[in-house]
Amino acid sequence: MDDNLYDEFGNYLGDDLDSDEDIQEEEQQPPAAQTSYAPLEGYEDDDDNENLDVSNEQRISTLMQVDEAPQNQVVLHEDKRYYPSAEETYGPDVETRVEEEDAQHISEPIVQPIKERKFQIEEKDLLETRFDRNFLVDMMHYPEMVRNVVVVGHLHHGKTSLMDLLTFQTHKLTWDSDKKERYTDLHELERSREISIKSTPMSFVLQSTIGKSILVNAIDTPGHTNFVDEVANATRLADGAIVVVDVVEGVMAGTELALKHVLKEGLRPVLVLNKMERLFLELRLPPSEAYFKVKHTIEEVNSVISTIAPHESSRLSPELGNVAFASTDMHWCFTLQSFAQMYADTFGSFDINAFAARLWGNIFFDVERRKFVRKPPQGSPVRSFVHFVLEPLYKIYTQVIGEDVNDLAQTLAGLGISLKPSAYKMDTRPLLKLCLEQFFGPSTGLVDMLIEHIPSAKDGNATKVDRYYTGPLDSPLATSMLTCDSTAPSVIHVTKLYTTVDAEGFYAFGRVMAGRARIGDEVKVLGEGFSADDEEDMAMATIQNVWVSEARYKFECPEIPAGSWVLLGGVDESIVKTATIVSNDVKEDLYIFKPINHISESILKVAVEPLNPPELPRLLDGLRKVNKSYPLLTTKVEESGEHIILGTGELYLDSVLHDLRTLFSEIEIKVSDPVVKFCETVVETSAIRCYADTPNKKNKITIIAEPLEKGISEDIENRRVGMWMTNKERGKYFEEKYGWDTLASRSIWTFGPEDNGPNVLIDDTLPSEVDKKMLGNVKESIKQGFQWATREGPLADEPLRGVKFRIMDAQIAQEPIYRGGGQVIPTSRRVCYSSFLMATPRLMEPIYYVEIITTAESVPTVYQILARRRGHVTKDEPKAGSPLYVVKALIPAIDANGFETDLRTQTGGTSFCLQIFDHWAIVPGDPVDSGIQLRLLEPAPAQHLARDFMLKIRRRKGLGDGQNLMAKYLDDEFVMAIVAAGKSDLLF
Repeated sequence: MDDNLYDEFGNYLGDDLDSDEDIQEEEQQPPAAQTSYAPLEGYEDDDDNENLDVSNEQRISTLMQVDEAPQNQVVLHEDKRYYPSAEETYGPDVETRVEEEDAQHISEPIVQPIKERKFQIEEKDLLETRFDRNFLVDMMHYPEMVRNVVVVGHLHHGKTSLMDLLTFQTHKLTWDSDKKERYTDLHELERSREISIKSTPMSFVLQSTIGKSILVNAIDTPGHTNFVDEVANATRLADGAIVVVDVVEGVMAGTELALKHVLKEGLRPVLVLNKMERLFLELRLPPSEAYFKVKHTIEEVNSVISTIAPHESSRLSPELGNVAFASTDMHWCFTLQSFAQMYADTFGSFDINAFAARLWGNIFFDVERRKFVRKPPQGSPVRSFVHFVLEPLYKIYTQVIGEDVNDLAQTLAGLGISLKPSAYKMDTRPLLKLCLEQFFGPSTGLVDMLIEHIPSAKDGNATKVDRYYTGPLDSPLATSMLTCDSTAPSVIHVTKLYTTVDAEGFYAFGRVMAGRARIGDEVKVLGEGFSADDEEDMAMATIQNVWVSEARYKFECPEIPAGSWVLLGGVDESIVKTATIVSNDVKEDLYIFKPINHISESILKVAVEPLNPPELPRLLDGLRKVNKSYPLLTTKVEESGEHIILGTGELYLDSVLHDLRTLFSEIEIKVSDPVVKFCETVVETSAIRCYADTPNKKNKITIIAEPLEKGISEDIENRRVGMWMTNKERGKYFEEKYGWDTLASRSIWTFGPEDNGPNVLIDDTLPSEVDKKMLGNVKESIKQGFQWATREGPLADEPLRGVKFRIMDAQIAQEPIYRGGGQVIPTSRRVCYSSFLMATPRLMEPIYYVEIITTAESVPTVYQILARRRGHVTKDEPKAGSPLYVVKALIPAIDANGFETDLRTQTGGTSFCLQIFDHWAIVPGDPVDSGIQLRLLEPAPAQHLARDFMLKIRRRKGLGDGQNLMAKYLDDEFVMAIVAAGKSDLLF
């Protein structure tokens, strides 16, 4: 034994010694097989390629064998195999493929779900009503029993709640009494933002106080000023209007706009003073002071009416029966007559009309003598309205809110109100609503008001045809519409297109003016551009569906007669905005109804393009559909290729873009910053008579430009005067209203751009100087050049406004080949441009009217915000009977973007504003003054704004900097003549 292998304690220090057992086991192990891949648990380490053709059972048993422990042999990295090959696993008979990337995105499901496109609320089944639908259909055949009304008013004044009230009274529905149902708000944006965006029609069978049933077709309209186009379209179909006014806020911007439009369209208004409970729950006014607040609100409405219809028959007053009092949130509504009926039912019969007539005005009730007197009695005189109406109403509210349950049950029993014991455990608001519903019952007073003060469908038809039909009124077709004849050929006036639930198509909504709308009828669809001379805008269609619209559901009818509203399927393909549908068997000349006169104008625009360029066709299809859905929306393509959308305001465009992305195109869209629409005008007469030669030098046209008289542009746009009038009627209008001479007023060739454009072309030539016959041969070509010039002005390609072009001289070639359209049209455009530039051109910008509701403390802040945006206040005053202030102002639309957000932020959320287009104003400065030097990244001074705007518009459109505009549009010969005359300063 070697001592070096052990330490001093006898511990072994040498190499490890193998035991005999280990040596013996090692000798018994067979040599390890050589493999080309690293051994893995669960696989037999076998590399015998000679036995590949073995049975599946042998292969499975081999795979199920457990590998023995790995050995110490060295395997190169490139030779290691961690998994068996596919051929080894599945055999040579199985084809395998290796995919290095996923064929589908991880977010895309392997099995696609079934998608159901649904963007509106729609009932799956017909709702159960409290009337028989067959009775509703039968009543359509009696137009004397039909009332067509539009519900208008300011934002959040209760129009939709009034429709909810009527829906609840006519349908067997179960609603949460503590929430607003908003039954006519179908669009997802309407539900999320809690404002109405689209007009929604419904039909009801309602009973009057004496139990007489009538059919009421009512359409709910938006109150926001951005969506006044929906109000205009709905007004065209109605014969009367229910004006809903918040009794506390009174007449606001939306109320005034809608009421004025209703009166201009010839509709009869009735008034509903809503939210009466605010007088004593919020303002806490005593009954005597609440009377004065109610009276003041009615006087506000009448003052607006007097500006449009000053005659006495349009006055609204409770004793006349055309004013109702309501709290639509609490589901009650009454008139003085219906309230008097409640007293008659309780205390015995008496002359209801005589009693109701004494419930308003300076009429007092002498309690001691129990009689009505006009002279206030001694002591504390109380007006009859306060004593008999407001005080009982106050007592019901205060007792339900403040009394104990046991005392309340006795009080309600005395009023004939019986509730279940569980009802007394409800919260105050639902309990109050339940009590008032039972106390007032159905809104029979409102129905009485509609019967008495709104014309029937038969009478309304005659008014509609007289005001809007462009054809002769003595034709058989016009006669059938005037008499509301259901046996005549069908005529339907369509004013609105509603999207289907999946937004793939549209339904056409209109009024049957004559005949009947039947399923399967072959009809002619006449667009807005149709005329007896140009029948291009006409298409053939077949009526596939005839429905009665009930907001969240619709039910089909075999036919709908004249005087009623109808929802049509299958005729929308060729309709853009409005249309006239005529039966195919009409043989006489066809005419259309006039297009809608809108209250506002589309002046805010954005450019859109798809985020993914190959999706451009889907964007174009979406633009076509969204243009149909919004009445005042305008879409066009600029010369630069940009797709432009024009709307009335920020909220309007926001809704349009939402629908374009979500409903109609389903693509991602890039949107430019919003800009406004400008116009070009002149402020003086052309300094020199401008002329231009045709390219072949065979024709010569001389024109001068001058400003139009104030008011003419608005009259043309509002269709008070137009080319649809006879030459004599049109001449008489200008002679009487604007003092034109007979020659000029009867020499109007056309308006432009389009038939209702705010520019005029006049033939001011004399027969002694010009060959009128030769001039007449090129009249259409000159008119087309004029339309082209007024559609795209020379300053910034913006439309012209308020310009009168007078043809002073014309030398026309005798040979037709030398006076063709290719020669005359561009020459006419060029001479219009040159005369325009010689008449001191100016830019015009749109101005918003802004109405701001705020507190007294925030008024100075409002002034500061307006001043920073070139705005100015026209009026500010406290709102009578409330702690609010109303500030009325004007602000340029180009500076109004983000104004509402800025206003709310800086006033701490105490201010709310609405904006509406008001008028056009000239931008300060000379846009063609090339001496103005503008500094980059600095705001332009006030007198340089016109030049600044023009250059920015031209650069955005790719038109250059606008240098040498005169040289571009003036003939060289004309320029030399100007220089020779010593007037070279006119060439800028």
